[in-house]
Amino acid sequence: MSEKLGFASDYMEGAHPAIMQKLLETNLNKSAGYGFDEYSESAREKIRKACDEPEADVYFLVGGTQANKTVIDAMLQSYQGVIAADNGHINVHEAGAIENGGHKVMAVPGVNGKVKACDVEKLINDYNNDESCEHMVMPGMVYISHPSEYGTLYSLEELEALSSVCRRNNIPLYLDGARLAYGLACPESDVTLKDIARLCDAFYIGGTKCGALFGEAVVFPKKNTVPHFFSIIKQHGALLAKGRIAGIQFDTMFNDNLYHAIGENGIKTAVKIRRALEENGYNLHFGSPTNQIFVELSNDQKDMLDKAVDMSFWERLSDDRVIVRIATSWATTDEDVDKLINVLISAKK
Repeated sequence: MSEKLGFASDYMEGAHPAIMQKLLETNLNKSAGYGFDEYSESAREKIRKACDEPEADVYFLVGGTQANKTVIDAMLQSYQGVIAADNGHINVHEAGAIENGGHKVMAVPGVNGKVKACDVEKLINDYNNDESCEHMVMPGMVYISHPSEYGTLYSLEELEALSSVCRRNNIPLYLDGARLAYGLACPESDVTLKDIARLCDAFYIGGTKCGALFGEAVVFPKKNTVPHFFSIIKQHGALLAKGRIAGIQFDTMFNDNLYHAIGENGIKTAVKIRRALEENGYNLHFGSPTNQIFVELSNDQKDMLDKAVDMSFWERLSDDRVIVRIATSWATTDEDVDKLINVLISAKK
């Protein structure tokens, strides 16, 4: 096992102890498959209540790429594409999964990882006003992530503006919530789960990066938004036979406010690291308020830190400077944060 400090991602650990305990307690219970079990139904009801959408359709999928590919393919016609930030997850970090499903990712400039409503509207208007539009890919939906790929958050005003553009143009707004727990727990956020359910046509609540062993909860706030979505999940190879394993995890996370508490620890520990970086003269490349911290390093600093800390390489700025990502999670301890800060201070000397 590595002796390094682990800050490369927010899913390096297994699962929250409460989830592991519940899985163990229910291990020998017999239940129906494919998500038709009592645990999954209980989780659906808790999610519906949290979203204030009593008729919402809720499905449990294995991971984020499967969720994105399945939802996007299900909501688009064959001749349509999905609008996303040029630095959005589906455009840069899913190995062409959306294109593999037959749909073009129609990139607009990402501003700190986010999509602007005016850019979405311009792309749609440019398509509608082009006399050759029938020969072109039609913009059919909008994809955003909250938090974004850069750990930034949409404000309620920004989300309302995007929703308004989408509804005026009769295309769905889809939100990737892989790290949603950290977004909801961030004090700087004014967006709630109920806001997301009100303003988006589809979204998913992240589990994999938010304390679960695996799994994402796909939510369609309005019932039957996508008819036969169960069959579409099966068709995409994303259906769990032992669906209860995902259901038990979300049933646990949406009990006693655990999902919010999971996010709070990631935010609290990230704030401590971010403050130490700033106090010791490091330059933060993106103004992320959530659990992802993007810091600029010289090659020498990176080489020194690599000996003691697992971090994610993000981007090369020049021959001598890089951006790395430090990620905290539900499981990050104050002890490991203090150790990391000491290593960071040493690398500055």
